Amino acid sequence: MKKLTLLLLFAVSLQPTFAQDHKTQNVIIVTLDGFRWQELYRGADSALLNSKYTGSQNEMKKKYWAETPEDRRKLLLPFFWSTIASQGQLYGDRDMGNYDQVANKYKFSYPGYNEIFTGFPDDRMNTNNPVLNPNTNVLEYLNKQKGFENRVAVFSSWEVFPAIFNVQRSGIMVNAGYAGFNDAKADAQLKLLNGIQNQAPHYLGDTRIDFVTYELGKEYLKEYKPRVLYLAFDETDDMAHEGNYKMYLEQAHMEDSYLQELWQYLQSDTFYKDKTTLIVTCDHGRGDTSIDAWRSHGSMIKNSEQTWFAVIGPDTPDSGVIRTPTTTYHKQLAQSVAELLGFDFKKNAGHKVGDAVSTIMKSNSGLGK
Repeated sequence: MKKLTLLLLFAVSLQPTFAQDHKTQNVIIVTLDGFRWQELYRGADSALLNSKYTGSQNEMKKKYWAETPEDRRKLLLPFFWSTIASQGQLYGDRDMGNYDQVANKYKFSYPGYNEIFTGFPDDRMNTNNPVLNPNTNVLEYLNKQKGFENRVAVFSSWEVFPAIFNVQRSGIMVNAGYAGFNDAKADAQLKLLNGIQNQAPHYLGDTRIDFVTYELGKEYLKEYKPRVLYLAFDETDDMAHEGNYKMYLEQAHMEDSYLQELWQYLQSDTFYKDKTTLIVTCDHGRGDTSIDAWRSHGSMIKNSEQTWFAVIGPDTPDSGVIRTPTTTYHKQLAQSVAELLGFDFKKNAGHKVGDAVSTIMKSNSGLGK
């Protein structure tokens, strides 16, 4: 009896540690589909900038060219290299000996997103068709936790995400492609944006342009105050497949400005300020072995597994570019998201899940709910 009492007292003494040290109460996830680590860490690629893939070479050189990779990447992605680099962490700079990659063998979008959100590479997820995902994902898990019920939302440009998150089973609010956002209680701005998207260019078919996805997601964030929000952008991948390096760079630069505006809002709103972690990543890499390989990815394209991710938030050390000779995998991100919020997805997923990336948190105390 005495031993039991001591154990209970010990357990109680541990509980305040999490409340005192852990600050993340919300998580925002953003993906830039198919955006390469090479441009993130080196800026504009000299070979591609001077190739047939960049139509307005002089214009692009004025905007994005500088002599050093450090200067080029600041021109291309100023938010990454001012705010995240100084206040957060960036993984996957292979020039510094740090590796990040997908664990799935297919190295394209659906398998990549399945890995990120379910925490494991499933060989059955080998298509980009809207096949219903049988795997429980971390957003679905969080949506069932106390205080997170109906506080998890997804806005994506790619129309396949309702299948990736299996909305029929998961119950997550996923607004994808040009699907309407139909909520009678929505404010006037959301209703306006919902109408405008039908008038926006549909040059990507059923895939929505990223500008509309961002504006809808941002307005939803302001009005509904979700605890977890995922914004999935697509046009970096589309422009690469089209062989349009100019627009690939321009779109990456634009999405960097979205991130800056988003972070500024999060840090100005009392609900989110100093209580929110932002995670930015991609779903796969691209080729890098020839002048043409950058357009493609997949199991037959060398280096397509090479990826990256960045984190900024109140529980993440301001380490900047991670230079340790380690390898992280995207199957670790699902548990990382859960642990940032104080939960254990790995224990409750019903399938094998990768361990969290422990270095993104100052302390792992109080986890395992």
